[in-house]
Amino acid sequence: MLDVKDLKVAILTVSDSCARDLRKDESGQVLKKIVKTWGAQVVESAIVRDNENAIKKFLKDSCDHLKVGLVLTTGGTGLGPRDLTPEATRAVIKKEIPGVPELMRFKSFKKTERAALSRAVAGVRGATLIVNLPGSPKGARESFLAVRDIILHALLMIKGAGH
Repeated sequence: MLDVKDLKVAILTVSDSCARDLRKDESGQVLKKIVKTWGAQVVESAIVRDNENAIKKFLKDSCDHLKVGLVLTTGGTGLGPRDLTPEATRAVIKKEIPGVPELMRFKSFKKTERAALSRAVAGVRGATLIVNLPGSPKGARESFLAVRDIILHALLMIKGAGH
């Protein structure tokens, strides 16, 4: 059995304006608070510009070197020309889990039709689950809460436990 207290989490904010200190990183802070309240440990957090290589580097380092169980990204999942978080995530994962972002979109769609425009991705690299979340504080919070209850079971499955 996996205890949430043993879960190590890394949080990445993908935002040009936050990386340039033109805007406060509210979404990353919201996620840190929710994760800590949940009982997990935030062991790494960072802000990077909308740059595919920078995103991939954080994801690889978090999974391969820090060996976190969960990486949450916020931002870069929209339709803008610089929104590259899903592409960077797909480049580093070994298995995609389409049901996770589908569940987030489904639950968010009940509040706004714009949820259908999210290109969020979730997948596995090694023993780590990576989940892309929207860039707004409200969207990041609601999307994480939409899938929080299945995360520990997903991690058990990743480690080879039964379904």
